Amino acid sequence: MTKSLVSGAKLIIETLLDHGFEAYMVGGSVRDMVLKRNVKDYDIATSAKPEQVQQLFTHTIPTGLQHGTVTVVWGGHVYEVTTYRKESGYEDFRRPSEVEYIDNLYEDLRRRDFTMNAMAMSLEGEIIDPFNGMADIDDKVLRCVGEAPERFHEDALRMLRCIRFAAEFELHIEEQTWAALLAQAPLLNHIAMERVRMELERMVAGANPERAVKLLACSRLLALTKEALLLAHLPQEQLSPGWGHLPEPAVKWAYLYLLVRVTPVQLEQELRKLTFAKQRVEEIRRVVAAVYELAGQPGQSDVRSAQAAGGQPVGTTGESQAVALTETAAPLERGWKLAALEYGAAALGSVIELARRVPQVLQLSGISAEACKLISQHGADWLQEMPVQRIDQLDVRGKELLSHIGQPAGPWVAQVLQHLLRETALQRLANDKPALLAEAERIAKTLNTAQ
Repeated sequence: MTKSLVSGAKLIIETLLDHGFEAYMVGGSVRDMVLKRNVKDYDIATSAKPEQVQQLFTHTIPTGLQHGTVTVVWGGHVYEVTTYRKESGYEDFRRPSEVEYIDNLYEDLRRRDFTMNAMAMSLEGEIIDPFNGMADIDDKVLRCVGEAPERFHEDALRMLRCIRFAAEFELHIEEQTWAALLAQAPLLNHIAMERVRMELERMVAGANPERAVKLLACSRLLALTKEALLLAHLPQEQLSPGWGHLPEPAVKWAYLYLLVRVTPVQLEQELRKLTFAKQRVEEIRRVVAAVYELAGQPGQSDVRSAQAAGGQPVGTTGESQAVALTETAAPLERGWKLAALEYGAAALGSVIELARRVPQVLQLSGISAEACKLISQHGADWLQEMPVQRIDQLDVRGKELLSHIGQPAGPWVAQVLQHLLRETALQRLANDKPALLAEAERIAKTLNTAQ
């Protein structure tokens, strides 16, 4: 935590106290301080009403007045300050239809989800812990406050939060809490897909995505969402140990969907259903599409044939084997570079990570074990060797083609540029303006003849 962040929280609490109100740090910030984890934000609970909070502070934002929340901006940081409240009438299994302001901290903490999140801290650092959250943290237990069925019925999203917290903090889900989660699981059908996606993203990007996915599978929650998800059919037995250590969330998502055997089109439809941002959808789609593109390369069968003929596995010594591998790796290298042009170097970098860390998923997708090894060993070098990877890196522009060839603009320009990019990337043509223009002229004539 930064000193300015915690200092701001304390100054807000001090201001409220000076004006005769109660005020405490609450929720996740207290939990994280107890666990000695980095605190990213501070929530404050107070006996002051929202309008009183607004009167006390110069810069406020009415972010959730209907639920008693005012955002206070202090020292460049934002703090959610919420009036003590009771909630009732959870008609949509997500948010209360009625909120009653109260002046009792205990009652405010009693409405919260899990005991570890139902603690408060005073300005002096005293922990108020009426539901034994600290004991549960010490025992590494995740337990609902009060009756678990009631907590999940009030807010069905808490079931996904339960799994996320259990994975993130390495907690055992208490028996009655787990039983209530399984019983109330169908209520997840009432939760917006956007909220589901937000929790899933936090799990996959979190400290222990492998455990999170196992708990999701055991609970069958993903089979009960508002819209059907292919991810619900993830084959648990095929998950590779250590997949959670893949370097980027997008690579992890690609890994999971490759296990489900979705097509790139199905993947895109599912991610949009989950309301992923367009950029993230495209990032994941490119990785999956690149894998399937590579699985169809002729180098796959050639590498397998060379191994069978040589009688030795890839990587062994022997001049004949080395020559065979050099010859048979060439189609794979060509396909690799063409895939880089189609899907981008970043996507191919992700495929390298899959080949190095979880090659089994590539093999399930149709890429041979031998090709996985070649990609792992040489994929980065193949990318590095490419003189160009994008059209804008060519030493010639479309306007120059029009001027040099003397034809009116048309689809032929894009076709010629794509040809030049491919030939230059494969190092069959120098990225030199005279050479590019000469080749462009030749291809343009070919296209004219074909028409």
